[in-house]
Amino acid sequence: MSELNLKNPVLRWFEARLPIMSFMHHSFVTYPTPRNLNYWWTFGGILTVMLIIQIITGIVLVMHYTPTTADAFNSVEHIMRDVNYGWLIRYVHSNGASMFFIAVYIHIFRGLYYGSYKDPREVLWILGVIILLLMMATAFMGYVLPWGQMSFWGATVITNLFSAIPGVGQAVVTWLWGGYSVDNPTLQRFFALHYLLPFVIFGVVILHIWALHHVGQNNPTGIDVKSNKDTVPFTPYAATKDNFALILFLMFFAYFVFYIPNYLGHADNYIPANPLQTPVHIVPEWYLLPFYAILRAIPSKLGGVVAMFASILVLVFVPWLDTSKVRSARYRPMYKQFFWILVICCIGLGYLGAKPAEGVYVIAARILTFYYFLHFLVILPLLGYLEKPKNVPPSIADSVLKGRESDPMPARAGARR
Repeated sequence: MSELNLKNPVLRWFEARLPIMSFMHHSFVTYPTPRNLNYWWTFGGILTVMLIIQIITGIVLVMHYTPTTADAFNSVEHIMRDVNYGWLIRYVHSNGASMFFIAVYIHIFRGLYYGSYKDPREVLWILGVIILLLMMATAFMGYVLPWGQMSFWGATVITNLFSAIPGVGQAVVTWLWGGYSVDNPTLQRFFALHYLLPFVIFGVVILHIWALHHVGQNNPTGIDVKSNKDTVPFTPYAATKDNFALILFLMFFAYFVFYIPNYLGHADNYIPANPLQTPVHIVPEWYLLPFYAILRAIPSKLGGVVAMFASILVLVFVPWLDTSKVRSARYRPMYKQFFWILVICCIGLGYLGAKPAEGVYVIAARILTFYYFLHFLVILPLLGYLEKPKNVPPSIADSVLKGRESDPMPARAGARR
């Protein structure tokens, strides 16, 4: 492992007193990464870049936004029409939230597939769940700020859910509103929290990365690093792969920003908020729809709120609910099938969350909600006892070399060996 060699005397003097460059060199240049990481591992870096984009564009938007019920809607239109490149900054920020959630959901499902929550990475996983919760709170509050019809009524419906809490529910709702209805104090509270929480997320992300570097990265085989042959330096190997994936993701992001910037939003949010006119169908942003479907699937208001929060909190206990000794689904044939059923279940809940809470949609949502909790609370613990895993390779290097030996693509004649 190469050491940082500073030739400039000023840099050496500074480094001797505050070793920032050594820390960066160790963390992002010589840091040993498993040599078999695939492109599913690039979404951690993508998420970090997306968070920085959201913070920078959010700071610029704040400079032109007015957090009052009288001016909020018009200030957003002012940003779009009068501020230099305001339309671009706003579309990057609004679509960036969707890209953020696309990347984080892929990141979570990758962790579930490859068992990245297992010993010794439990705290790393829990920090990830905390980041998800903070993201959802931040996104919901940001959805309220344009002060369109869906913003106002979404805030009214979601905040009213807290009234289901026995004893203190109504007091909590009154505190959230800053009064007895969603009005100017509500908007100002949500604006303040929406501006603050991304910096909290950034702090938890630093803890998340710290925990990752302390326990080391998981890998597709789920095998611990056993020798130097199992790893490669982060730069250039993993860094090149991360940068390539980031470029592709940013191209995907740019397509939405420049060609279909409102595709993931709701048309009603371009209508100013009107407390006297309720939209036909009130829905949150697409990335909250699975949890909204779970909420509406339960007949009881309190039961729905409990189920919605439990659907997130159950992820915290996954490291202990999964009783299998094998990490990766590559070597767990039964778990792999149930994993894909879970993915289909979550997509189905997202679809049902956008539909009216009536008839067959409610029945389907109840079935999928039941299966969602069944997967984590029953299937996952039982599989550890019932499933017969495949043989796991003795080391990461052996699994990589075996993969090369079985590669169906023959080497070109005359290729250098």
